[in-house]
Amino acid sequence: MSSRDYLFSLEQIGIKLGLDQIRALLGELGRPDQAFPSLIIAGTNGKGSVTAMVERGLRAAGYRTGRYTSPHLLNIEERFAIDGQAISTAEFDALATRIQSASAALPSPPSFFEATTAVALEAFRDARVDIAVLEVGLGGRLDATNAVDAVAVAITAIDYDHQAYLGDTIEAIAGEKAGVIKRDRMAVLGENLDAVRGVIADVALRQNARLVFAPDDVTTEAVMAGGLLITTIATPHTTYRDVHLRLRGRHQIANAIVATRLLEELSSNGQFTVPATAIRTALEDVEWPGRLEWRQWHEHDVLIDGAHNPAGARALADYVREAFPERVPIVVGAMRDKHIAGMIAALAPVASCFICTAADSPRAATPGEMAATCQLVATDIPVESVLSPMDAIALAAARGNPVVVAGSLYLAGEIRPKLS
Repeated sequence: MSSRDYLFSLEQIGIKLGLDQIRALLGELGRPDQAFPSLIIAGTNGKGSVTAMVERGLRAAGYRTGRYTSPHLLNIEERFAIDGQAISTAEFDALATRIQSASAALPSPPSFFEATTAVALEAFRDARVDIAVLEVGLGGRLDATNAVDAVAVAITAIDYDHQAYLGDTIEAIAGEKAGVIKRDRMAVLGENLDAVRGVIADVALRQNARLVFAPDDVTTEAVMAGGLLITTIATPHTTYRDVHLRLRGRHQIANAIVATRLLEELSSNGQFTVPATAIRTALEDVEWPGRLEWRQWHEHDVLIDGAHNPAGARALADYVREAFPERVPIVVGAMRDKHIAGMIAALAPVASCFICTAADSPRAATPGEMAATCQLVATDIPVESVLSPMDAIALAAARGNPVVVAGSLYLAGEIRPKLS
């Protein structure tokens, strides 16, 4: 078995929360995480966007950066970026060999995410990055990324997701996310419910961490032009006028505020020097595929979004509602462990029909299962099911233009390379 195959074989272990195993693995590797400072980005929605923005801002400020995100859309190498570029296949294979060798010394094999986290930290040490930005995989407190002693953290919007692992109340979920806050360090919290804010504040107090509420004393103005937002963001430090947000959707304003405030506070603290011009670049020149991304299929417009929980689906629906006067056909496919009914309910007000399909994943709900949920939740909307995602695109295109694809980053990743 090749080291690459070994790494992918770990997927059968499934989700395994806890820090003992990842700490032991990093110990066998000589603690690569201690070779550079790191930032951790947690939250339910927006953490990937904020990770991308923060990394872009640090790179614009002249720092050599590492960026770790998940899941990937097409190739696993996408998860590990040096200065914004994914590592090569050869680099990944060499790193996987190291991880396999180190794992052999452990009493039991690591999970897939623990192994990929170790790959990222090894890659960043090899590249001698100045700073790494790490996106939390699931939760926070027991996520593998939390084995890293981050110099600062950011927490984006928190909503219901992964309740089987994080708890059934918003307070319990917030408590798990707050577990990334480090003693005597800084934490930036995005716009959230008061209940969430209270939980985060309590954890920050116990950790003697300086908590910055990103929206406090921040004002914004925004207009949409050509599907993109032009916004002015005034923070306690400066005013960024007429910023053309690269990432689509009004929800990206909240993400932009979190990224901006984190970069500003890092600079204000003297930890890193990030000028206002670099922060503007973070917002205007960031790339984050599969999130409100426009593509083409045989002259039909296709909007791909990896929304995979009710909050993400609501953000997508808000964008569609603002951008188009009529309802649109929606191709939808989701993982079986997601809150599918909540996503369908959020998308229903902007859907002319649902075309149900499935990504090529054993975790994916079948088209029939998706269709049954659609018929139960959105009783007045036509529903059809198609096994092949591209056949689903074709069927949806016959129903109207544009076509929206939603429900899973795995589905987005499968469809995206087949579109122009």
